Amino acid sequence: MSGDDSTVARERVIESMEQSAEVYGLSRSAGRIYGVLYFAGEPLSIPELVDETGYAKSTVSTVTRTLSRIGLIHRRSSEGGGRRVRFEAEREVWFILQDVFQQYIQREVQTTLRTIRRAERQAPADARERERIRNLRATYEDLEEIVQLASEYSAAELREALESYER
Repeated sequence: MSGDDSTVARERVIESMEQSAEVYGLSRSAGRIYGVLYFAGEPLSIPELVDETGYAKSTVSTVTRTLSRIGLIHRRSSEGGGRRVRFEAEREVWFILQDVFQQYIQREVQTTLRTIRRAERQAPADARERERIRNLRATYEDLEEIVQLASEYSAAELREALESYER
């Protein structure tokens, strides 16, 4: 792959990260900064991120605080004990997805499941809707179990379990 092809591929992935960031309630700038750090050969400082992204220093500073707080990037001290803080991306994507499962998806599934169970108790016994609610509850209970497993096990452990199940 030529340098130009590599740059195009890298930019395509970073743009995808911008879109993903929005899905998870972050800004597009958070996705871009994470992407730049993900592809960086070494940790980058705020001024370097400003140069790489074209964002204002205040934006980069705010985003790096947010990304650090949620574990997507890590603060590193400069070599030789300098004062300048550098940032690097968490590259273990499964770790990030597990965190998303735990913080967002699991909570949403549990909230929806509580609502469904409440509706099931309130639905008239002979109602056709009660059966539909019961089926929806069963689906969400399965989903809750899947999210729990995805939150607890590594990708390799889940893959191994699925492969042994298929045999």
